[in-house]
Amino acid sequence: MFKNIAKDEKLLLKEQVAYQTGQVVSKTLVQNDKLSVTIFSFDKGEEISTHASGGDAMVTVLEGVGKFTVGGKVHLLKEGETLIMPKDIPHAVFGAEKFKMLLLVSF
Repeated sequence: MFKNIAKDEKLLLKEQVAYQTGQVVSKTLVQNDKLSVTIFSFDKGEEISTHASGGDAMVTVLEGVGKFTVGGKVHLLKEGETLIMPKDIPHAVFGAEKFKMLLLVSF
């Protein structure tokens, strides 16, 4: 089920994806018809434009500060904070500064 990540050893998720200048970097850990788990790094100023998801999405910021716009409402999340983005509601993600996040989508 899990891929692209060590098993049976302690790790820090934020160390599993590196920053790259001018890019959003992602690493998929689980992908199936019921669940998607991905970690992301955003360089400052980088974004994922407005879109809607086919499932409820939960994001947890692992490092830095991210700006999440959900249904027109803006949320600034810092390390350790979590937000649920409901299914079919348009949302976008912006790197207010360099940041990393964990994304879980339940379909």
